[in-house]
Amino acid sequence: MWFEPPPTAPDWSVAVRHLKKADPRLAAVIRRVGPCTLAPRGDPFVALCQSIYSQQISTAIATLLFGRFRKHFRGGKPTPAAVVRLFETTPFEQLKACGLSRQKHAYIRDLADHFVARKIPVRKLPAMSDEEVIDALTAVNGIGRWTAEMFLMFVLNRPDVLPVDDLGLREGVREIYDLPARPKAIEVTRLAEPWRPWRSIATWYLWRRGVATTT
Repeated sequence: MWFEPPPTAPDWSVAVRHLKKADPRLAAVIRRVGPCTLAPRGDPFVALCQSIYSQQISTAIATLLFGRFRKHFRGGKPTPAAVVRLFETTPFEQLKACGLSRQKHAYIRDLADHFVARKIPVRKLPAMSDEEVIDALTAVNGIGRWTAEMFLMFVLNRPDVLPVDDLGLREGVREIYDLPARPKAIEVTRLAEPWRPWRSIATWYLWRRGVATTT
């Protein structure tokens, strides 16, 4: 991994207490779901490759195809330099079995090139602001703001990300506030204001609002 993972999962109890107090409707979701288990997820390059793989296909299919892709690399771990070598030495037709369309092939190659050229300053990412990280990532073909926001939440564990274009979040807001229609981004932003500075955690709970606690 590119950074030392925490010895234990992050403690989000402060965030949970804040959210319960700030929003009674969200508090009901939190009680139903249980403790927040959001934790850092591995290597940033691999995480972004997986994000590209999952575009326009189901998570299950993306996992299967990405597993095939990983078999091309030592230890099953694609690195930027290894991806560049693979793409330069292996005809595209041979990589189609991994589920790579020409578009995704081009996206992953551009991602690898950005990492090799250090246009994405991996070791500086933890010290960069959310918007700086988003700007660096969205310079890669195939990575939009939503993907960059997921990276902030699930790889860097930034606590106050609000992915207003995410349909799951917007549907969750519609449901808990009993709105007649799925709210637009500006309305989500307004309703989520009391959640600051823990909007990532609130979003995580809304994604899991139908899951009952097992504790």
